[in-house]
Order: sequence, then C-alpha cells, then structure tokens
Amino acid sequence: MKFIDMHGQRFPALGFGTWQLRGAECESAVGAALEIGYRHIDTAQIYENEAEVGRAIADSGIAREELFVTTKLWISNFHRDGVFSSMAESLEKLRMDYVNLFLMHWPNEEVPLRETLDAMGELLRQGKTKAIGVSNFPVAWMRRALEECGAPIVCNQVEYHVLLSQKPVLQFARAHGMAVTAYSPLARGKLANHPLLEKIGKKYGKTSGQVALRWLIQQDGVAAIPKAASQKNAQLNFDIFDFNLDDSDLKEISRLQGNTRTVNPDFAPAWD
Repeated sequence: MKFIDMHGQRFPALGFGTWQLRGAECESAVGAALEIGYRHIDTAQIYENEAEVGRAIADSGIAREELFVTTKLWISNFHRDGVFSSMAESLEKLRMDYVNLFLMHWPNEEVPLRETLDAMGELLRQGKTKAIGVSNFPVAWMRRALEECGAPIVCNQVEYHVLLSQKPVLQFARAHGMAVTAYSPLARGKLANHPLLEKIGKKYGKTSGQVALRWLIQQDGVAAIPKAASQKNAQLNFDIFDFNLDDSDLKEISRLQGNTRTVNPDFAPAWD
C-alpha cells in the first residue's frame, strides 16, 4: 500500500468509495472491502449511508486507529450551527468519536466561506476531526479557502481520471501542500474495456481499470477512492500495488487527458 503524508496526516492512497451504495448493499460492500484490506473509507452526509458504514466498521473488529475515515458536510449545512450539528449527527451514525477528514462537499456562494471553515477549524481543535479539506473546488475556490482558513487544508477531493485533466488543480495543490483525492476514478464505467488501457494492461496481466487506478496513485500526492458493489471488483481495484507503469505507458495515457466530466450538477462551480 502507498501512503500520502500531508500536514501530519497519513492516509492510504487507495480508498473505498461509497457513493450510491445504500442499505444492506453498502454495509456488505464496506465489510468486504475491509476484509480485503482497505483501510481508507469515504462517505458523506448526502450519501445517506453513514450508519451502514459505521456498522460495517464496528462489525469488522478493526481498531479505530488503523482506519482513515472521511465524511463530508452538505451545502445546506454550511452555516456555523449546521457545521456543528452535522458533525454530531455524522459521528453518531458512524459510531465514532472523530473522523480523520471532514470536507466541504461543494462550494456554496450563499454562505460565507470563512464562516464554514472557521467552524470546521473549531471541530479540528476539539478533536472531532483530525483534518479538514474541501471537495469539488476549482483553483479560484482553493485559493480563497487557503486565504480564509487558519487551519491547513489537507486535500481537495475532485473527479479525476484518465479522461479528465485536472492539471490546474494538481499544480495548485502541490504548490500549497494539499493532496488531491480522485473520485469516480474509473469515469463511472467509461474505462471498462478501454482499448489503450487494455493494451497496456496486457503487459502486466492487469485490466484496463487497474491500469487507470495505477496511473492515478503513481502520481505525487494523489489518492483514489473507487466504488465497488461486488467483492470481486473491490479486490481487482485493490490489486494494483504489484506493478508500475513505465514512462512509455504514462506518455500514451497522457494523450487521453481531456474534459470528459461525469459529475456536473447545475450548482457546480466554474471548472478550470
């Protein structure tokens, strides 16, 4: 396993995403992921599955200090009181005293950024979270967050995969000591059986999806959180630490970088 170190936080570069997993399916999938060896679990208030994630973790018997758990604050709770009440609710559902990382889920012009980040910073000082960060922030919003927040922004979680360039975000993050966590790292199924990735994968006995994930985690300061409903796919996603893409592979994959975005709600910010 590769680890990323940012602002005193150390977390696995490969995590398990839970977006769109609900109920018993979510609980089973998280339990299977933990059995496989995942120790970085990502959830969010808006996913409505924190309770299931919490039960799966509790049932696993894995010590809390061995896990890195992320949850996210939804945009309707960005006012100060909402930040505190939301954290209390998340911790209760997750059956935890703290999360490792607490993120603003999207930018929101309707609430002052400083108000939200100051409250999150207070939760950090209280020990309710070990780190704070943001999600879906383009560079302009990342810059504002750093200027207006007294606590270190540990990471920005964004959609990132071989079909979507995030060069401006990556450059800014690296220049300011922030990690980038890639969600939808397999482009929501668009990379299955991709011809170029399949061709490269044959060199290593790997699938196109494994090549796509390896491409992400080989990058400095980049983590990936693929979702998998089945234990088979969760295992495939996990088995990416026994090979390295060479320079020729990286050059070929770089030609795929474009603007294929699979998550773009009407409230999204102006992307880079």
